[in-house]
Amino acid sequence: MRSTSLTARITLVCVGVAIVTAVLAGLAGARFAVAERRAEDVATSTASRQSDRIERRAGLRVTRAVLVSVAVGLGVGVLAGGSAARVLTRPLRRTADAARAMGTGRRDVRVPVEGPPEIAEVAVSLNALAEALAASEGRQRRFLLSVSHELRNPLTAVRGFAESVADGVVTGDDARAAGSVILAESGRLEHLVRDLLDLARLGADDFRLDLATVDAAALLDEAARVWSGRAQVDVERPGVPLPVRTDALRLRQVLDGLTDNAVRMTPAGRPVVVAARPPGPSDPAGTRVVLEVRDAGPGLSAQDRAVAFEPGALGARYRDERPVGVGIGLSLVHGLVSRLGGSITVGEAAEGGARFTVALPDAAPGDADGTGRH
Repeated sequence: MRSTSLTARITLVCVGVAIVTAVLAGLAGARFAVAERRAEDVATSTASRQSDRIERRAGLRVTRAVLVSVAVGLGVGVLAGGSAARVLTRPLRRTADAARAMGTGRRDVRVPVEGPPEIAEVAVSLNALAEALAASEGRQRRFLLSVSHELRNPLTAVRGFAESVADGVVTGDDARAAGSVILAESGRLEHLVRDLLDLARLGADDFRLDLATVDAAALLDEAARVWSGRAQVDVERPGVPLPVRTDALRLRQVLDGLTDNAVRMTPAGRPVVVAARPPGPSDPAGTRVVLEVRDAGPGLSAQDRAVAFEPGALGARYRDERPVGVGIGLSLVHGLVSRLGGSITVGEAAEGGARFTVALPDAAPGDADGTGRH
């Protein structure tokens, strides 16, 4: 069964209120007039028959007064209800039309801000939603373009060298060199696909964390030893163990992602610094361990820092200026730190580049029972 429209409801309510008010006013006025007339007539009348006529005339006056009041109230109610309904429902109809247009994929739709404050607030919110959707989808398109670009380069190399080997153009030692290139490029592809899958899984409810007590300082040393073969990596050790309940594999993934970014940004001969320390007064409440990765690269502006963890944002901005990747790494790091219950910020490093600071809590979310898994 179809429900009554808002316009009809408003009109009916206004009509009902106007009619009731008119009837009450008419009854009150008629009773006052009749009482006054009866008092005058009874005072001057001496016959019972004249009194009966007075009563009948009084009843007719009451009926006429009530009918006139009802008619007037009905007219006023219809006019008031129709006007109020138009004022309220016209902006709502426009908002509904705009929402349907947005549902079909349009992002250029905007609603005039008009009507009562509550209705105008709905229009403002819808316009803000349209702008946010347009910006988000724009970032997604740029991100997909970046991913496509990053996938195309290794695929082209793999296909080219594979065709050379298959056609017999490359033989002997050259074939071995071609195989090395194919292996390296396929490794790049595997790494990129793995990061994309991890980024997609971060929002899933079944994202797995294997929690255990980990010495963050020892994990820092492990990461530094691996990356020291690619760049000069300086380690700032706390001098004391820094135990924290977290997922060692995911935390190592965070360190590797930040160090990879720092090594790529830092010129040859300049250091990349990885550090671990206990929390300080300026760190978030509940922090157990703080990790830092600093580089000596070009750094990030305030505008860059605001979008540093958005997928593809920095990659699209600096592709032709800096040795940036597709822009997945920092987004993945941010998501992993959030799932570990921590926070990550970016600022200026003393070495001249960017400083990424990871604050980890006493225990990751979901570890209240101490089982170490969720």
